Amino acid sequence: MDNRLAMLLLMVLGLAHDVTSSNHPSPPTAHATSANISTNGTGRIFPLLYLDYGKVQISFEVAMWILLASLLKLGFHRLPHISTHVPDRCLFIVVGLVFGGLFRAGGQGVPQILHKLFFLCLLPPIILDAGYFLPIEPLFKNLGRVLLFGFVGSIWNGFFVGGILYGVCRIGTGSTVLTNTGLLQCLLFGSITSAVDSAAVFEKIQMKDILHILLFGESILSDAVAVVLYHLYHEFHVTASVTFMKVFLGVIAFSLAGLGGILVGSCYGILTAFTTRFTSNTGIVEPLVVFLFCNLAYLSADMFNLSGIIALISCCVVMRPFVQANISCESEMTIKYFLKMWSRFNESLIFIFVGVVTVAGPQVWNWTFITLTVILCVVARVIAVVGLTFLTNKFHSVKLTKEDQFLFVCSGLRGGVAFFLAFLLEKDHFPEKEIFVTAIITVIFFTIFVQCMAIKPLMKLLAVKKNQLATDQEIRTQVFHRLGLHIDGVCGDNGHHHRMDKLKQFSDLYLKKWLIAGEGKMEEQEESGGGTELPSAVPSTVSMQNIQQLSEGQYQEIHESLQNLWILLQRTRQRQVETGGGTELPSTLSMQNIQQLSEGEYQEIHESLQNSWILLQRTRQRAERMRKEEADAQRKADDDAKKIAK
Repeated sequence: MDNRLAMLLLMVLGLAHDVTSSNHPSPPTAHATSANISTNGTGRIFPLLYLDYGKVQISFEVAMWILLASLLKLGFHRLPHISTHVPDRCLFIVVGLVFGGLFRAGGQGVPQILHKLFFLCLLPPIILDAGYFLPIEPLFKNLGRVLLFGFVGSIWNGFFVGGILYGVCRIGTGSTVLTNTGLLQCLLFGSITSAVDSAAVFEKIQMKDILHILLFGESILSDAVAVVLYHLYHEFHVTASVTFMKVFLGVIAFSLAGLGGILVGSCYGILTAFTTRFTSNTGIVEPLVVFLFCNLAYLSADMFNLSGIIALISCCVVMRPFVQANISCESEMTIKYFLKMWSRFNESLIFIFVGVVTVAGPQVWNWTFITLTVILCVVARVIAVVGLTFLTNKFHSVKLTKEDQFLFVCSGLRGGVAFFLAFLLEKDHFPEKEIFVTAIITVIFFTIFVQCMAIKPLMKLLAVKKNQLATDQEIRTQVFHRLGLHIDGVCGDNGHHHRMDKLKQFSDLYLKKWLIAGEGKMEEQEESGGGTELPSAVPSTVSMQNIQQLSEGQYQEIHESLQNLWILLQRTRQRQVETGGGTELPSTLSMQNIQQLSEGEYQEIHESLQNSWILLQRTRQRAERMRKEEADAQRKADDDAKKIAK
């Protein structure tokens, strides 16, 4: 009995011995299967339970990293006194420092992240999130400024930092490796430092419209410029020869990378919009279609050595107005929250990895080179902002003040793109790689822990004006747009308002007919005077006059949605009161009580009202289309019956 019990336990643990070879027992390997057990003729008992971590190691570790980042974010935002003053990325870097210390104490090396993993998996979701929610109208209104700060400013930063560092390396910095560093290596390092990463931080800070769009656009374009220059200088260095013809071809390649990326992205944007025109009956695939086409735009551009970042941004800008008109509200919300989750998780992984490399990675510290790099990054930023602002203020009515320029300088943060461009350098081609990585990490720490944390206090100190409430801002934008259009018409000047109006007319006449589902049928229905629809422009329709046109059921839907959101805001305020901050909200939703909301809470209410209105609008449009299709089908059936009767 005891022998049988012992054998049974060994069977459960997967460690049963051979029956026929009891004198020389040996446990089964972890890769034993039922096939080789049944055919080897040894009578080995099938292992029921054994440990094989190698089979699931990658998936298990990825899941644990995701869980870690999620728990950190949850815990961080449960401490409002800290989360309101300290950015998320500071927390992730600190956690990375802790893990780096554990790796170093355990004798483990830094986890390796391949070139393809960063550029094909980590970077695209971050760019897609920034591009999909990029404010299109302010972007086109300030396109010249955005291009100047994004392209010219980044190129200036690369040449300024790289050129001065090359001169310092020639003079001598106490390092043999740096003394042998050539101009191409320094220019490549300068292009790495030009990758600005401030868009994610300033989404939660409500600042002036002009500052927000300039920072948003510069952050995206500077990454694109840095990546293109990085590959260009890398190619020059690997070929080990620079001629006038190669420089000329390099300039052409730089231009083609940007223009080609715009062309590829625009084509995929139109294709995405046209595809979503036919997804009304299969709404579950709408988010997948958007994600896949955007990813194909990035991959197709990268396949031809074009700028995948610019292609992805162009795809988002072209497709978004038409896609949002085609897809359902549920799909729109899915895209919104999935993109936010995906990009924030990738950013958290990047900054945790920065902290790990800081402690566990190989570091080479050169005081002269690293200190000078930090100083040159700040000086280059100051010169670029002051110079370009002086130039653009002459041609724009909305001017950047000295306070705006100071905040613009402080917003020149560095992040994941700059770090990985340095970290992914090959040691064989770039012996100074470890010094470059140490310098970039120092710049990241300085910009995040010093500049980023000082933004909110500086805004209060300088009394920088914030955004107006959403409704007031929308009304003000529409009024000034119409006024500017009439002024352009009177003066005979084809200004910005005239160009935007022509672009809208072209979209209404040609593009919407082919890229928005049912647009042609709705135009025919409106011309014939049949049917009633809600207005298409959401900001102008959310008014007392238009709400009175709703049925009782539709009004109850909107009221119930707002009441649920009010209860959620009330519970959030109660938690803040329990932690020692804020005041409670009244229990009822009314115009008087809405005035007690903060700007962020008011925008949540306004966004909920907009989403409810869009849902009602699309529901009514689809009902009208279905009624028209049923009428057409009935008419066709009647015609067929008449033909059969004849």
